Amino acid sequence: MDTIVALATPLGRSGIGVIRLSGPDVLTIARAITGDDDFNPEPRYSTLKKIQDSNREIEEALFVYFKSPASYTGEDVIEISCHGSPVLLRQIIDMCLKAGARLAEAGEYTLRALANGKLDLAQAEAVRDLIDANSIAMTRQAIRQLRGEFSHQLQPVKDELLNDIVVLESALEFVEDDLPETQSAKIRERLERLAGKLRKLAATFSAGRLLREGIRVALVGRPNVGKSSIFNAMIGQEAAIVTEIPGTTRDQLKESFTIESIPVSLIDTAGLRETEDRVESIGVARSRRAMADADVVVAVMDGSEDLTQEDREILEESRDLNRIIVINKDDLFDAPVGPKEFENETVVITSAKTGHGLQKLEEAIIEPYRGEVSETRGFVVSDARHHDLLERAADEIEASIELLDQRMSEEIILVGLHNAIRFLGEITGETTTEDMLTRVFETFCIGK
Repeated sequence: MDTIVALATPLGRSGIGVIRLSGPDVLTIARAITGDDDFNPEPRYSTLKKIQDSNREIEEALFVYFKSPASYTGEDVIEISCHGSPVLLRQIIDMCLKAGARLAEAGEYTLRALANGKLDLAQAEAVRDLIDANSIAMTRQAIRQLRGEFSHQLQPVKDELLNDIVVLESALEFVEDDLPETQSAKIRERLERLAGKLRKLAATFSAGRLLREGIRVALVGRPNVGKSSIFNAMIGQEAAIVTEIPGTTRDQLKESFTIESIPVSLIDTAGLRETEDRVESIGVARSRRAMADADVVVAVMDGSEDLTQEDREILEESRDLNRIIVINKDDLFDAPVGPKEFENETVVITSAKTGHGLQKLEEAIIEPYRGEVSETRGFVVSDARHHDLLERAADEIEASIELLDQRMSEEIILVGLHNAIRFLGEITGETTTEDMLTRVFETFCIGK
């Protein structure tokens, strides 16, 4: 096994940078870059050493040695903490490469932890989810999965499935007659319960996807109704350019933030109108796609003006979507134009300039999703791959139940149960192919 090296902290300038080495030659490499052939650090203690290149001191760094198997990867690991200059970190990594290491690939440290039994695949994916988490709720879910809660819920299901497989295999091999009715009924009861448990777990994916991906919210409307001003006010920064010139926003702007622990991806779109400007027309086409793809469409109207034909066309286009109508610029009118036409609609009156009504708008955005968020007190499935495998395992078990009811031979019934075991094993990595592992780990960052 090669010894790998990578920067474990983000790219760019920082107070401290951490370089991680993992593999059989970490001590040899550490001795080479310190120029100390007798360097033998005590495991799990920090040791201050000078790093030397051609007998020239370039840095003084802390070395922490984790001896196999008591390390993240299960191999010998050394972490080098030094000043976070990108030039300095690159120089030290180059020295490690010269001493015999190679650059780590994306997720290779966690892949080695999986190969060495430190984590199962579901826990390994939780490492990625924890790094990518954009809300406190998603962080908590990732930590629960990293601690093995998902794997622990699946293990009893796999154990009971294996017990039933053994019974059916034994009947196939050693009994000429069919299974007794009582034994068949017990197997059927267990399989129904297991399928129900998997369905229940898979059903949490709706809440899990919400935590993982958030709500996609598109601000749409004709030019100059205040979409970009609302966008800036909601995210708390001047990200969108705001002018009185129609068509200022020509492409989508997207920012993420949270409302009551729910991630929100807010999209400011180009004003919807007929235009001969080629660039603006591309932005308008993208606005319409964003509107169609959004979970929530916020249709913004200028309350200080009568509804225009463009306003009415936008309202017609978004009629069948999950829509909130915003009557903006309430600092410019006493009574807004339009609310009588929106009697059965969710309407929020706002002023992007004063901030009035923006909290009500946030509440209206997440209101349909509050019930799903309440489910996150327990563990939820947040990965589409896991959800698909749970559903497929449940399908196979239910297919085997139907065959059992039809008094089909044990050999045919066993096919679905073996498939179910294989699908559950793909979640935790016991039956996962190399291609699948490659697809999973290429989504990781280098250094983890």
